Amino acid sequence: MRTVPILATLAVAAVTVGACGTGHVSTPAQAAAGAASTSALRVITATATGKAEGTPDLLTITIGVQTQAARAAAALQDNNTKAAAVIAKLESGGVAAKDVQTSQLSVNPVYSGTNSVITGYQVSDLVTAKLRKLDGAGTVIDDAAGVAGDSARIDGISFSINDDSVLLAQARADAVRQAQARAKAMADAAGVTLGPLRSISDTSVQAPAPLAFADNALRAGASAGSSPVPVQPGTQALSVDVQVVYDIG
Repeated sequence: MRTVPILATLAVAAVTVGACGTGHVSTPAQAAAGAASTSALRVITATATGKAEGTPDLLTITIGVQTQAARAAAALQDNNTKAAAVIAKLESGGVAAKDVQTSQLSVNPVYSGTNSVITGYQVSDLVTAKLRKLDGAGTVIDDAAGVAGDSARIDGISFSINDDSVLLAQARADAVRQAQARAKAMADAAGVTLGPLRSISDTSVQAPAPLAFADNALRAGASAGSSPVPVQPGTQALSVDVQVVYDIG
């Protein structure tokens, strides 16, 4: 019987593995088709930002009470009484119970500045309230802070539009118009023809509404007989970012 040398057998096996491995090898026809497909993908991409303005109709305020006493229990009890009075005053001023939410509650020791000995305890209780009636909102804020006296704290307010769907639709339409115009302008400048719309995307990233912080007089508590807090909602601009992709000829 004729024998096959071992080295020759190993060489044949190596060739077989190389030909039957997991890597994909394209035929000449497939490679040509892929190249044609890549070269056929000729597009123009344009982006734009559309804007629309409206008048805010919702005021969100963070208001609460800060108390201090030698004992934690005493500070907490005093705080509970005053915080309950603030909440009751907000609700009697027309703020719905569902629009008042506790946003912070803390009990912390107070240290002396020299030897770090605990000299008392400080309690903070803040609620976030949504005022949907801006007419008279200053009086509501003033009255709520007034029942807490010098323990009242107002950490900040922000204005927003409760239902912004109409304005966002306007801003989105504005963005699309601008993006289409830019794509057309680029196509004309390049001497090509703008083809069918391949895709359109809303790429907006909504940023949090800016806060308008209350002044130091409010942080110290409202004084009896003072004029109500002036509330000026101004206007709010909403924006939408859009990206369009067109085929070109």
